[in-house]
Amino acid sequence: MPDQPSRPIVAPSGPAVLELGVRPRNPGIPFELEWVEQARVNRSAVERRSATLRGRRTVKKEWQAAWLLRAITLIDLTTLSGDDTPGRVRRLCAKARRPVRADLLEVMGAGHLPIRVGAVCGYHAFVSTANDAREGSGIPVAAVSTGFPAGLSPFELRLGEIRASVAAGAEEIDVVITRSHVLTENWHALYDEVRAMREACGDAHIKTILATGELGTLRNVARASLVCMMAGADFIKTSTGKESVNATLPVGLVMSRAIREYQERTGHMVGLKAAGGIRSAREALDWLVLVKDELGDRWLRPDLFRLGASTVLADIERQLEHFVTGRYSAAHRHPTA
Repeated sequence: MPDQPSRPIVAPSGPAVLELGVRPRNPGIPFELEWVEQARVNRSAVERRSATLRGRRTVKKEWQAAWLLRAITLIDLTTLSGDDTPGRVRRLCAKARRPVRADLLEVMGAGHLPIRVGAVCGYHAFVSTANDAREGSGIPVAAVSTGFPAGLSPFELRLGEIRASVAAGAEEIDVVITRSHVLTENWHALYDEVRAMREACGDAHIKTILATGELGTLRNVARASLVCMMAGADFIKTSTGKESVNATLPVGLVMSRAIREYQERTGHMVGLKAAGGIRSAREALDWLVLVKDELGDRWLRPDLFRLGASTVLADIERQLEHFVTGRYSAAHRHPTA
């Protein structure tokens, strides 16, 4: 067995950042069409910048373990399968409470850290189950809503679904936008839609899913990001996870820069959620590097950044076990639900 870490593992800026931050919500601003239409994206430059992320920053040994612990606290642990059951949701919540084996945390000197996931996410039908299972943990329940994943059900039904999930105990609502508003450049309709959804959420935070793989261009991604933030989105989210192309680093770069531009212009901070296709610890670290470089350390907290995933947690736990023991364990030793 390799030597144990010589000092306790902490997140890159200290353990305090593992706690859920408190920040004012984005209230939104009046719609500004000129700002939206001025948005431009240099695709080749974005792709070149994204390709350099892995080479520009690498983390090894104790630092890698620390970053992986940080990544766990940013995960929206998710189950969105047609065969979901109350039992599966309860197991997911149990994993959310204790995402890493206690013996691994103790060896790393991290047993005192409040390691838990950012939220538990699922369908409306299981909000009450998740709400009961997570009670006392401080972990929010997030519900996908508004006719997920296509978002094409009647608008009043979509608003009603939001209200029902909030009434059942959901503290975060992941909504899907109408893609045709983006594809036809009907930006005011998109603004009005998201504004109405935000009002239906009440005190629950709203994450607007752009479904970037279906928006056609990075320019559309940038414009849709701006409109959703103008309408009061607390987070902008890459994907439903059901599209053929989901979270990619170029899309994340464009969305991060839109968030930065919005913050610089309005003073309001908006979160980013990367979801869909993030399965390995290495991919999770790539997203943390991107967010740190583009938005800064403040965004590496669960109130401003999330990873929508399920299988990635098992790989992160495997990497942490390798750090402690020098051996990789089988994936089935780290079930999620």
